[in-house]
Amino acid sequence: MGQFSKWLLHEEQKEFFDYLFALVLNAVFLGLIALLLWPMGRAAMALRLARGYWIFWTVVIVTACVLALLQRIFRMNLYDHFDAHVITGLIFSGFVQIGWSAFAAPVIHEFAAGAPIWMAIILYAAGVVSCWIACVIVAAFYMGSIYRMVNLALAIVSFILFSVWPNAGGMIYGWFFKLFT
Repeated sequence: MGQFSKWLLHEEQKEFFDYLFALVLNAVFLGLIALLLWPMGRAAMALRLARGYWIFWTVVIVTACVLALLQRIFRMNLYDHFDAHVITGLIFSGFVQIGWSAFAAPVIHEFAAGAPIWMAIILYAAGVVSCWIACVIVAAFYMGSIYRMVNLALAIVSFILFSVWPNAGGMIYGWFFKLFT
């Protein structure tokens, strides 16, 4: 185990470590949230979030590949076109990050409907944590401090917005959600 940890924490393995950390964090969160919600009769929410994360991981991987391809075609790199490189990364990662909040807020809203206040608070706290985990997933593919800071702010603000106004997320991303229902 010691050799594996040394190998994994070596600088050359940073990307792999970020992917693995995001995956393990995602799995642990889903397990803990299922255990937390099971006694409350809301364990189905963990299944909905798990299905959403499966699609989210796929979308993040696809968008990261498409962005890398576009940046290669248009020769946008950090040295020649720094601003275009960073801005396109912010647009792609921000769109995906807001998409998760647009998915998570209505799910939480649906399961919190008719629940006691204390349970609704727990469910919305789980929603905020799910947005943070989505931000960790996005940060594994879009590396850099600016992406982490901007996407974390987008995650929190968009989750609050879509929690207050659930139809807003459906207006923006509803076409995509309908593909998987």
